[in-house]
Amino acid sequence: MLSALGWAVIGCNHQDMPAPIPPPAPPAPVAVDISLLLSNAERGDAAAQYQLGSAYAQGAGAKMDYKQAAHWYGLAASNKYPAGEAGYGELLLAGQGAPRDPSNAIVWLTRAGEAGHVGAQYDLAFIYESGQGTARNKDLAVKWCKLAAEGGDKDAQFDYGQRCLVGNGLPKDAVEGLKWLMLAAQQGLPDAQAALEAARKAAVADDFSQATQRAAQFSPRSAAAPAR
Repeated sequence: MLSALGWAVIGCNHQDMPAPIPPPAPPAPVAVDISLLLSNAERGDAAAQYQLGSAYAQGAGAKMDYKQAAHWYGLAASNKYPAGEAGYGELLLAGQGAPRDPSNAIVWLTRAGEAGHVGAQYDLAFIYESGQGTARNKDLAVKWCKLAAEGGDKDAQFDYGQRCLVGNGLPKDAVEGLKWLMLAAQQGLPDAQAALEAARKAAVADDFSQATQRAAQFSPRSAAAPAR
């Protein structure tokens, strides 16, 4: 995923602040059977095409090769596999494994984002905020950032919380801002934990209490369907 946008926030005392959820232990390495993935991918299995693309993009079970990653992500994308659309869009945006093509990248990322892929949604927030490959559009940046936050992406929750606190592209809303910072902090994001501690100093006690209640009631939106 692309880097977090980052905005300055008003700043909070750690008293009564929700305890962060400890980050999960790293998963045990999973052996990647490249031969099996290749066999399935060549038969048109979109999930295998995406997994093979990821193996090449990450150097997991295969030598890192962005050209191969773009090839297999592209096939998965053509089979309407949201994660493949997102992966292919990101490589096109960066010009890795394929010629840089921001306009086409936005097309693929939008397809993935509309299918509910939170990584693609947050990429689009960054694109429209920064104007990469398209005109800057604050409304679309806010829209995609909020969708990614609602899907449970901790970086998007952090950024959207800051937007709410300072009124970046939407009206100021201290309660919502604190809520999203809390959710990101609970996922172990250090920047969100620091921002929450700072923001609480300027927060009205009732706002912090309401934000805590909203955060407790939050449930992430369902993830993208594997394919459409």
